[in-house]
Amino acid sequence: MSVIGWILFGLVVGIIGKLLMPGRDPGGFIVTIALGIAGALLGGFIGRALGLYGEGEPAGFLMALVGSVILLLLYRMVLGRRSI
Repeated sequence: MSVIGWILFGLVVGIIGKLLMPGRDPGGFIVTIALGIAGALLGGFIGRALGLYGEGEPAGFLMALVGSVILLLLYRMVLGRRSI
Protein backbone atom coordinates (compact mmCIF):
# COMPACT_ATOMS: atom_id res chain seq x y z
CA MET A 1 0.00 0.00 0.00
CA SER A 2 2.98 2.31 0.44
CA VAL A 3 3.72 2.55 -3.29
CA ILE A 4 0.09 3.27 -4.15
CA GLY A 5 0.02 5.92 -1.43
CA TRP A 6 3.11 7.61 -2.87
CA ILE A 7 1.61 7.57 -6.36
CA LEU A 8 -1.64 9.16 -5.14
CA PHE A 9 0.34 11.66 -3.08
CA GLY A 10 2.49 12.40 -6.13
CA LEU A 11 -0.63 12.91 -8.23
CA VAL A 12 -1.90 15.58 -5.84
CA VAL A 13 1.52 17.23 -5.65
CA GLY A 14 1.86 17.04 -9.45
CA ILE A 15 -1.45 18.84 -9.90
CA ILE A 16 -0.41 21.51 -7.40
CA GLY A 17 2.96 21.85 -9.16
CA LYS A 18 1.14 22.33 -12.48
CA LEU A 19 -1.03 25.02 -10.90
CA LEU A 20 2.08 26.79 -9.56
CA MET A 21 3.63 26.75 -13.05
CA PRO A 22 0.88 27.85 -15.43
CA GLY A 23 1.42 27.98 -19.16
CA ARG A 24 1.74 25.63 -22.08
CA ASP A 25 3.73 22.48 -21.59
CA PRO A 26 5.22 20.58 -24.52
CA GLY A 27 3.61 17.29 -23.45
CA GLY A 28 0.16 18.31 -22.28
CA PHE A 29 -1.62 17.93 -18.97
CA ILE A 30 -1.20 14.15 -18.53
CA VAL A 31 2.56 14.23 -19.17
CA THR A 32 2.87 17.21 -16.84
CA ILE A 33 1.09 15.38 -14.03
CA ALA A 34 3.19 12.25 -14.64
CA LEU A 35 6.31 14.41 -14.30
CA GLY A 36 4.82 15.85 -11.13
CA ILE A 37 4.41 12.35 -9.72
CA ALA A 38 8.00 11.49 -10.62
CA GLY A 39 9.25 14.75 -9.12
CA ALA A 40 7.31 14.15 -5.92
CA LEU A 41 8.75 10.66 -5.60
CA LEU A 42 12.25 11.95 -6.33
CA GLY A 43 11.96 14.92 -3.95
CA GLY A 44 10.54 12.74 -1.17
CA PHE A 45 13.25 10.14 -1.63
CA ILE A 46 16.07 12.69 -1.64
CA GLY A 47 14.68 14.49 1.42
CA ARG A 48 14.49 11.28 3.44
CA ALA A 49 17.88 10.09 2.19
CA LEU A 50 19.48 13.36 3.34
CA GLY A 51 17.80 13.01 6.73
CA LEU A 52 15.84 16.25 6.40
CA TYR A 53 12.68 14.59 7.74
CA GLY A 54 11.19 11.23 8.57
CA GLU A 55 8.33 9.38 6.93
CA GLY A 56 4.95 11.04 7.43
CA GLU A 57 6.27 14.45 8.48
CA PRO A 58 4.75 17.58 6.87
CA ALA A 59 8.13 18.59 5.46
CA GLY A 60 7.78 15.67 3.05
CA PHE A 61 4.98 17.51 1.26
CA LEU A 62 7.16 20.59 0.76
CA MET A 63 10.11 18.56 -0.51
CA ALA A 64 7.85 16.62 -2.88
CA LEU A 65 6.40 19.89 -4.17
CA VAL A 66 9.88 21.33 -4.72
CA GLY A 67 10.97 18.17 -6.56
CA SER A 68 7.86 18.29 -8.71
CA VAL A 69 8.31 21.94 -9.68
CA ILE A 70 12.02 21.44 -10.45
CA LEU A 71 11.31 18.45 -12.68
CA LEU A 72 8.54 20.34 -14.50
CA LEU A 73 10.88 23.31 -14.99
CA LEU A 74 13.64 21.08 -16.39
CA TYR A 75 11.14 19.43 -18.74
CA ARG A 76 10.02 22.81 -20.06
CA MET A 77 13.61 23.94 -20.54
CA VAL A 78 14.65 20.81 -22.44
CA LEU A 79 11.59 20.37 -24.66
CA GLY A 80 10.73 24.05 -24.92
CA ARG A 81 13.87 24.77 -26.94
CA ARG A 82 13.11 22.14 -29.56
CA SER A 83 11.33 23.43 -32.63
CA ILE A 84 10.59 21.16 -35.54
